[in-house]
Amino acid sequence: MDAGTWRGIFTVVMLLLFIGIWAWAWSGKRKQMFDAASRLPFEPDQPADPQGARSAGEKPGTGVESPQS
Repeated sequence: MDAGTWRGIFTVVMLLLFIGIWAWAWSGKRKQMFDAASRLPFEPDQPADPQGARSAGEKPGTGVESPQS
């Protein structure tokens, strides 16, 4: 096979890949996920740790020290 044949095969493979990604992106199953992602820039930022800085033995989100083992 010469270089022209390989280029043709590569072009067809890339076209099929593009069509597959396009079909995946526009499928009805993805609509809810993409709608939620499109609203992300407009939602307020959430703090990384709403409880503030925790001590080393504190359980996350409780504000209570966990027993040390």
